[in-house]
Amino acid sequence: MVLTVNAPSREYPIYIEDSYGGLAEAVRASGLRGSVALIVTDTNVAPLYEGAVKRELSAVFSKLQSVRLHAGEEHKNLNAVSGLYQKAAEAFLDRESVVFALGGGVVGDTAGFFAATFMRGLPFVQLPTTLLSCVDSSVGGKTGVDFAGWKNLVGAFYQPRFVYINSGTLATLPRVQFNSGMGEVIKHGLIRDAGYYNFVSERRADIAALEPEALKRVIEGSCRIKAEIVGLDEKESGLREILNFGHTFGHALESASNFKLPHGLCVMKGCAAAMRLGAARGELAEVDLLGFLELARFFGMEEITGGAGLYAPEKLAALMRGDKKARGGAPRFVLLERVGAAKIVSDIPEEQVKAAMALC
Repeated sequence: MVLTVNAPSREYPIYIEDSYGGLAEAVRASGLRGSVALIVTDTNVAPLYEGAVKRELSAVFSKLQSVRLHAGEEHKNLNAVSGLYQKAAEAFLDRESVVFALGGGVVGDTAGFFAATFMRGLPFVQLPTTLLSCVDSSVGGKTGVDFAGWKNLVGAFYQPRFVYINSGTLATLPRVQFNSGMGEVIKHGLIRDAGYYNFVSERRADIAALEPEALKRVIEGSCRIKAEIVGLDEKESGLREILNFGHTFGHALESASNFKLPHGLCVMKGCAAAMRLGAARGELAEVDLLGFLELARFFGMEEITGGAGLYAPEKLAALMRGDKKARGGAPRFVLLERVGAAKIVSDIPEEQVKAAMALC
């Protein structure tokens, strides 16, 4: 299956497959003509999939280099990017050399930012291996790293040449990481497509069991929503901001935990806080909040260590003021008008925000 992202800066395909067997042909179809490829992966993913990717790419590139980053969000920083600069310089990469990001969101974000900035831009390809990266971070061109305790504070918009999803990699994903990806899946339905959200809710057991048809529908549905929004607003000047639903709260949780809590489950917590806030303001039906909480609990929202209840609301509020989405020190929130429709709000009293966080 192939979807298309029609971003203003670049149109590119998303391949949804069940193996890496079509990767070499995808490279050829993209028109990439460099002779050198750099595979950026991490210490968890490399033993599982680096060999298969190298076998495919060796049919296209005469020289393959690889770098293994330390796994984990705590390593998504400028030190990792600096290490990639060093490796690239030593390997004499040129502007036609191609960077392949093989891994989850940390690898994709870091490798993408490196590709965007080395020699003012190298072509790169996303090879996501986690549900979270398949349905969200690999699509849309957001690249970057964390800095000084803030999530994704340093980065660039830089679109890949294509995204190649091998859904077979999800079979080796730890359950907590699969559930983390479901945080973004659920968010996509909540902000844009009630029918998709209802599908996820109704087929939750099949999705959790990795039933192939249901899983393919999840990946396709989220990628389609993300691609549509990015095509309309590539650089988050308007509509794309709705993709931050749950993220103002969620990023504060991640930062407060020193990035020990899984991103998608923090997003679930953030969605819960945003929906509680909307319900308290009389803008969201209580039944929608309760339905979401049931679904989020099924996918492990309350299994993570920590949460808003274990961090002082004052600390979280301070982190939100430093969030990159804030304007003039005032956090901006995405709230729901109803399931499938979202809006941006920036004038919420801090006491209402703290009250919503305290309930999570």
